[in-house]
Amino acid sequence: MSEIESRLIENRVFFPDSEFAKNAKLSNMSEYLKMCQSSNENYEQFWAKLARELLLWKCPFTSILNAQNPPFYKWFEDGMLNASYNCIDRHVLSGNGEKVALVFESDDGYTERVSYQSLLSKVCKLSNALIRMGYKKGDRAIIYMPMSIEGVISMQACARLGITHSVVFGGFSSKSLEERIIDVGAKLIITADEQVRGGKNIPLKKAVDEALTGEASKNVRDVIVYRRTGAEIEMSPRDVFLEEVVESEQHYCEPVYVESEHPLFVLYTSGSTGRPKGIQHSTGGYLLHSVLTMLYTFDIKPDDIFWCTADIGWITGHTYVAYGPLATGNTQIIFEGVPTFPDAGRFWQMIEKHGVSIFYTAPTAIRALIKASSLDNDVAPENYNLKSLRLLGTVGEPINPEAWIWYYKKRRWVQMSCCRYFLAD
Repeated sequence: MSEIESRLIENRVFFPDSEFAKNAKLSNMSEYLKMCQSSNENYEQFWAKLARELLLWKCPFTSILNAQNPPFYKWFEDGMLNASYNCIDRHVLSGNGEKVALVFESDDGYTERVSYQSLLSKVCKLSNALIRMGYKKGDRAIIYMPMSIEGVISMQACARLGITHSVVFGGFSSKSLEERIIDVGAKLIITADEQVRGGKNIPLKKAVDEALTGEASKNVRDVIVYRRTGAEIEMSPRDVFLEEVVESEQHYCEPVYVESEHPLFVLYTSGSTGRPKGIQHSTGGYLLHSVLTMLYTFDIKPDDIFWCTADIGWITGHTYVAYGPLATGNTQIIFEGVPTFPDAGRFWQMIEKHGVSIFYTAPTAIRALIKASSLDNDVAPENYNLKSLRLLGTVGEPINPEAWIWYYKKRRWVQMSCCRYFLAD
């Protein structure tokens, strides 16, 4: 039998320009290889040094790696920390409370900005409400929310109390939601009346009600509902509106410090190839990963405006919306809608409007925008002022060379002096 010849071999190499490289955290390949060598020579001390430098610990760890029960390795297991404190409090305490943490743009273009101080207050009010309702470290919550400030607040409030959250993508059905509620053992659900995408209102609370008609209802005690659209919905005795539950709560809640290996969240596979599988992520190791990739993959700077278009229902949205950009103290964009509404120029219009400097999106979106630009020149990126961009990224699935080259060459949108480097993830 003759061998199959691969025609997808790609040998082209693209280098950042000298100015970008000079200002990067790793300015050349030799520095990168030196870092890799250091990690290989003494990987325990390598990771311990970074964990001590980049994370704030309530109780510093003395054990770096427990490898007694492979493959269940435990990192920094006697250390105590809190993810929410590392993402929010540390920036407020360092004098950056007035810095904008989140810039939310709704489907219809409404914009809301939330500072780190305001975000801390909102997270703490929900945390205090959850304590009053009887929730504590070790409990598990399902979050079934639209892309919103409230979605991030819900994740951070759970993290603040040591409640392990499991976010379910708002596009999943009630059946998919039911499976995850049962498997993770959730006592609490945080959801919204509806989400808005592409000019359409999509019910979420209705899907929760449908998911709770059988076995999934046995352990769930409360359903907290964020009124996104104000649509009329059915409310049972266990349902309560978010604004009502936080209304009288205090603006500060002491964080619950957890072990490094304490589960921060469980995120499920899509289930497209079988039963969804829950992947558990620990607090210390995951948070260190989030910070390091922000610093070294995205070369994040304090004044960068970061925009990852992924939904919080996916792992990319966890790391590069809910945790990473906040842990590094950056301003980030949260977008409720879709890239083609009201037209396919929406992404470019938002980059121009908000001064985005790092843009991270999916190959699927890039291919859709290529097609849209070819059909309607009015939505082509060349028609927008994108000079704020300095770094572009892709994530989600493999990107084909044609789309990569289009994305790369479109640095001309912003002039070579502004957008200096492209990365593919």
